[in-house]
Amino acid sequence: MPTIGFEIKRKCKVCGKVFVAKTLDSHYCSPKCGKVAWKRKKDAKDKSARLEAIARQIPDIREYISVKEAVAMFGVERNTLYRLIKSGRIPAVNIGTRLIRIKRSDMEDLFLTRPESIAEKERPIPKLYSMEPEDCYTITQVCEKYHINDSSVWAHVRKYSIPSRQIGNYVYVPKQEIDNLYKSEIE
Repeated sequence: MPTIGFEIKRKCKVCGKVFVAKTLDSHYCSPKCGKVAWKRKKDAKDKSARLEAIARQIPDIREYISVKEAVAMFGVERNTLYRLIKSGRIPAVNIGTRLIRIKRSDMEDLFLTRPESIAEKERPIPKLYSMEPEDCYTITQVCEKYHINDSSVWAHVRKYSIPSRQIGNYVYVPKQEIDNLYKSEIE
């Protein structure tokens, strides 16, 4: 990944420390924080897969479910369920040591079922841009404002799919996108 020729100060997404980003894709201050973030993301993905597998195994005709199954079906944390059971908001039956059962219909009244797929819900909304010259920078203006080479600007425009419009000899790119790309998160 090529380095950028100017300084962008960012805040690390893991530890919160302010650092100078070496590339536009830098989000973490050190390899250690990058590994921590990767591990958190991987653990969340594994947990989601485990819960989906448990939720698929529960038959629809079963009237009473365990706390673990309720967590998988409704996406509620285990401690929250125990707190609601203890306060009496969710009636529960204890049929032995560590065998608490909750009526499925009571849970359905309180909570919605777990969303099937989070990935389907996270479709990006297409952005609408004003490509009028007063709402855009020319490539030369971007180079002068951020003190970078025009080839770097073009590479970033292509890499991040920033729309461009040519009018005569000038190529215009939206100010909003360029400012978001090159902004320093810590001013």
